[in-house]
Amino acid sequence: MAAMVDALPSLPRKGRGAVSNRDGRYEPTTRVAVDDGWRPHREAPVLADGGFDDDGEPALATTVTPDRSRTIITRNRSPDLPFDQSINPYRGCEHGCVYCYARPSHAWLGLSPGLDFESRLFAKFDAAELLAAELAADGYTCKPIAIGTNTDPYQPIERRHRIMRAILEVLAAHDHPVCIVTKSAMVVRDLDLLAPMAAKNLVRVYISVTTLDSELARCMEPRAAAPRRRLEAIGQLARGGVPAGVFTAPMIPGLNDWELERILDRATQAGASEASYTFLRLPLELKALFTEWLEAHYPDRAGRVLALIRESRDGKLNDARFGSRMTASGPHAQMIRKRFRLACRRLGLNARNWDFDTWRFHPPERPGQQLRLL
Repeated sequence: MAAMVDALPSLPRKGRGAVSNRDGRYEPTTRVAVDDGWRPHREAPVLADGGFDDDGEPALATTVTPDRSRTIITRNRSPDLPFDQSINPYRGCEHGCVYCYARPSHAWLGLSPGLDFESRLFAKFDAAELLAAELAADGYTCKPIAIGTNTDPYQPIERRHRIMRAILEVLAAHDHPVCIVTKSAMVVRDLDLLAPMAAKNLVRVYISVTTLDSELARCMEPRAAAPRRRLEAIGQLARGGVPAGVFTAPMIPGLNDWELERILDRATQAGASEASYTFLRLPLELKALFTEWLEAHYPDRAGRVLALIRESRDGKLNDARFGSRMTASGPHAQMIRKRFRLACRRLGLNARNWDFDTWRFHPPERPGQQLRLL
C-alpha cells in the first residue's frame, strides 16, 4: 500500500494576491503539489514577473491572450445592480485583489480563479469596433454603460493596449453615457475625454478605496494603485469637472471595516461627491482562496474575520440571494450599513441626483446607410 504524501503548503508570492492556483470547479481532476523527496521544501518563495526563483524555475509572469468575443456589451437583469449594460475590456485582472468576486469567472475558461486569474489575462482588442457596431444596430436603446464592474478597465496592461481609451473614444464621439469604477490612478490619463463628457452630463467615475493602510493594500491588492494615489485621482477628476465618487468596497469585517469613516472623510476632502459600499462577497472558489490568504497573511485574525462573515451570511461564507448579497445581514452588517449612511449624511455625500442625459446619444453611421432626413 502506497504511503500517504502530505501536500505542500501554498505560500505567498511577491506581487501576487492569491496564495495558490487551485483548480476551477469545472475541472475533472484536482492537482496538489507534494514533496516527493527529490527537493526539500523551502520557506516562502518570493517571485516576480520575469527571471527565475531560488530553485531556478521560471517565475510567474503575466501573459495576455486575444479574446475572441463577438459582442462587447453584457446585459443583466439583477434587481440589486444599478445598471443593466456593462463592458469588460479584459478578462482576469492583474491587480490581483484577493477578494475579487470576479475570480470564479476564470473557471469558465478552464483556468484557475487563483493565480491564473491575475496572471493569465485576456484582452478584447477589437472592443471599440464591436461597440460601434452594437451602438449602430437597429433597435439599440441608449442606457448608461457601466465599465469596471467585473475586472478593472485600467489595470496595468491598459498602459500598453489602451483598449479602455478606445472604448471611451467611441462613447464620447456618440454622446453615450458611461459610469466607470476603477482602483487605478490611470483613469486621469483620459481626462481629455472625460471632462467634455462630464460637461454634457455623460460620465461619472468611482474610485475604489478599500483601505488607507498601504501595507494592507500591498498585501490585499498587490498591483493596484496605492491608497494615496487613488485619493489624488479623485481630486484630479473633481478639479477637471468630472463627478467623482468613492467606492468603499469591499468592507471586510474585522479587517478593514473600522476604516469606513476615515476613507469617506479623506475621499470627501479630496473632492468626492458620491459614495457607495459593498460587504465582502465570497462566491464559489473565492471562499477557499480568501480563507487561504487570510491564514497565510493574518493568521491571528483569520478565525475572527471568518466568524464575522458567517454571522453576516446566515452561517455561511457567502449568500448569493438578491437583496442581501451586496450588503449582508446580521448585527455586524447592519452596523456597517448604519455607519455608512450616517457618515454620508454628515459629509453631504450622495446629495445630488445624477441622472445621465441619454437624449444626447446619436448612433454611429453604418456602412452604406442612407443619410437621415432630420
